[in-house]
Amino acid sequence: MDIFEKVQQIIAETINCGVEEVTLQASLTDDLGADSLDAVELNLALEDAFGIAIPDEDLEQMKTVGSIVDYLEARV
Repeated sequence: MDIFEKVQQIIAETINCGVEEVTLQASLTDDLGADSLDAVELNLALEDAFGIAIPDEDLEQMKTVGSIVDYLEARV
């Protein structure tokens, strides 16, 4: 499983949306309906799954699924 597939699964589970909705271009808030609580839960799930710490200021910059994947690929 590559990073995108893993992120796709985590996002689908965290914000209760279909895996097929989680595309690289999808906006977490606009397309997937994530709110601030979802963002916190998603951050914890990503940190746990990839074994890294994601500072809040970095998380705030990640608006799309693609930006999360890029961030993780650069650090994992």
